Amino acid sequence: MAIAIHASGLGKRYKVGARGPTRAHEAIERTFRRLFSASTPQPVETFWAVENCCFDVGQGEVIALLGPNGAGKSVLLKMLSGVVKPTAGEALIRGRMTALLELGSGFHPEMTGRENVFFNGAILGMRRAEMQRKLDRIVDFSGVGEFLDMPVKHYSSGMYLRLAFAIAAHVQSDILLIDEMLAVGDAAFHEKCLHRIREIAGQGATILIVSHELSLLSGLCTRGLYLDHGRLLIDGSLEEATARYRRDLAGPQT
Repeated sequence: MAIAIHASGLGKRYKVGARGPTRAHEAIERTFRRLFSASTPQPVETFWAVENCCFDVGQGEVIALLGPNGAGKSVLLKMLSGVVKPTAGEALIRGRMTALLELGSGFHPEMTGRENVFFNGAILGMRRAEMQRKLDRIVDFSGVGEFLDMPVKHYSSGMYLRLAFAIAAHVQSDILLIDEMLAVGDAAFHEKCLHRIREIAGQGATILIVSHELSLLSGLCTRGLYLDHGRLLIDGSLEEATARYRRDLAGPQT
């Protein structure tokens, strides 16, 4: 089987309490404090959100990525998609990838739903003519046709989800990454998404999906990766991974 994703020693380390970008005068002030302060610099604490993950995903495999909250699942997907740069190791991707990582990620809030369809298509490497041919199917799947020409900043979370999933599900991708995108929406939409994911899998696409709803993964995934505290503990059958997940959620038995 040809390899679609190869992760070798993949890891991401973060500084505890690290601050994001600040204004220029704040950065200068902190620099002067460090230079002229008599106090001893405090050691910087770090933690590994993901550490030394090694696995291969074959072309056409549908794999569940499981683990408790904070296990590192989202960080791992972000490294695979190129959104986050690894601290260690590497991820080799073979094929065009589409990633649904966060609700509405890639959407411009001031743009309308229609404009965001074409904007996201361009980001994913699709030509405008291709997206125009797919527009009706995307709109029909999402069910937001009545609001298509409204800025998405006025959309509900469910509308964001439906449009984001519809776009990702109708572009031509070899690899699809899905991070908890089925957590929002009603049962009918869940079933609609699962049906579409099965269609995409049937067309030979590689799919890696994060979900805490194990019933949605049954019958869809044949393999499971189980993470805990950033470490890949299980790379095996879906049954093996879900059994470990349930056992860890239940906690110590008394």
